Amino acid sequence: MARGSTRLLLTASALSGGAVMSMELSAVRLLAPWFGTSQAVWSNVIGVVLLGLSIGYLIGARISRGDRPQVGLLMILGLGAMFTAWLPFLAGPVANQFLPSDLRLDSAAEVFRWGSLAASACLFLPAAIILGGVGPLVVELVSRNGELGAGDAGGRMLFASTLGSLVGVFATSHYAIPVLGLRATLFLAAGALVIAALLVRLGSSSLGRIPTSAQALLAVCLAAGLGALLTERSLPALPEGVVLLEQRESPYQFTRVVEDRRSEPYWRSLLVNEGTDSFQSVWQPEVGLLPGPYYYNDIVLPAWWQGKQGQWNCLTVGMGAGTAKRVLEGTLPPGLELRYTGIELDPDVVELAEAWCDLRGDERTNLIAGLDGRAALGLVPGHGSLDQVLVDAYANQVEIPPHLATIEFFREIRDLLVSGGWCQVNVSGFSVQDPMVASIASTLSAAFDSPALILRVPGARNCTVFARSEAALPDPRQPNWLRPEWPASVGALLHGREVQGQWSWVEPSQPTGVVLTDDLAPVERLQQRSLQTARSGLMGGLSRSGT
Repeated sequence: MARGSTRLLLTASALSGGAVMSMELSAVRLLAPWFGTSQAVWSNVIGVVLLGLSIGYLIGARISRGDRPQVGLLMILGLGAMFTAWLPFLAGPVANQFLPSDLRLDSAAEVFRWGSLAASACLFLPAAIILGGVGPLVVELVSRNGELGAGDAGGRMLFASTLGSLVGVFATSHYAIPVLGLRATLFLAAGALVIAALLVRLGSSSLGRIPTSAQALLAVCLAAGLGALLTERSLPALPEGVVLLEQRESPYQFTRVVEDRRSEPYWRSLLVNEGTDSFQSVWQPEVGLLPGPYYYNDIVLPAWWQGKQGQWNCLTVGMGAGTAKRVLEGTLPPGLELRYTGIELDPDVVELAEAWCDLRGDERTNLIAGLDGRAALGLVPGHGSLDQVLVDAYANQVEIPPHLATIEFFREIRDLLVSGGWCQVNVSGFSVQDPMVASIASTLSAAFDSPALILRVPGARNCTVFARSEAALPDPRQPNWLRPEWPASVGALLHGREVQGQWSWVEPSQPTGVVLTDDLAPVERLQQRSLQTARSGLMGGLSRSGT
């Protein structure tokens, strides 16, 4: 009987380990609609969970000294199941306490960092403390069964718990979250804890009966956890007149497509883990330039500067819902046919774009979904044949993936371009001297061994950075900057941007920022400095814009 009891208790430990990892992996995604999924948010969640577990180990060790440690273990598993089941419901109300309703992007960095820490502590610290007590109590019960010594019992418990954690990692990341969603994933984790409690009850039967009061308390905890099934997950509210069309949980992010019906024609936006005044992609009924200060419009400038006829081969790294493609389709010079390749990491984004944003693959459009932008560069056919590469890879409004901002990455892009081809990077920044903008331009210039041109997008919080392969860039001080034969709508994109402060050169020999490498790319620090500098009022104001 002792051997069977030990197996049941170790299985309970494995289930608890899996539930802890499932909760931890779900935690960042649970907070993403309010705080994003930056490294800072991940660090806060992991730190809170580790703190909670360490406290729980001490509490569990103290409880294990008592006469009936099996009672304490049952209560811990019951309380853990209850807290875990309620996390989806509690996330919204708790996050909103630390996220001002009028928050703007220029002050978001610090709020996201400390707000996510405070929200993590409120949401996940209690559950982590509770579940941290499982290990010491399982070791104590296995030892009291009389079959194993303390060292042997501890080693087997760690093996079972770690193995359960490993299963929890893969099951949560590769199946539960993308297939079932966050709410069901956390309910499954709570269910695993309930099963663990049942196994403990069976495995500790030889150690004495469970008091009726303890059984009643356990039943209350389980009933409270089941009550979470009747609640709805709280999400950031949409403004009045903005309608939700579809939302999804993908392995990468929480995504919504919304339609703004406050004026005609209706516009649609793709929101990805957005918690402030921004969006990832926009759609209007007609192709062509977007009215207003949108950086997407700058993508047409290289084709008009080039003056080429025939085909214009364009690649976008970070395609999103295909906004850049629609702008190009309606604005290319006469006699120029678009051949477009878009790379998007999240397949769900592409599916949403196909359903709501008129994105379609055809003989002239190649959509690459489910691959990282840099890894996918090697799959792009025809090295040395692209006229333009647009890099617009972002997460959570301001976070550029570091490996998509380095000199090695931009050299790979350079090798894809024809002679005279263009590399164009959208950078979320507040002036041409912005730390992040300056570093991207310096890195791009070093990669191409030629000057880079920075253009500030008027009225927006974006800058566009250009480099060319084996050719000179347009000079804002020269006549070829703005040509009289251009349509007025295209010419208007450059009006006023030739004045000081709206553009800047960066020479390879005189970098104005950090040259980023695969070995050292402090992107998050630069982005933090960018937002802090903007908030201090040293840089320009804000207006509506995407990222």
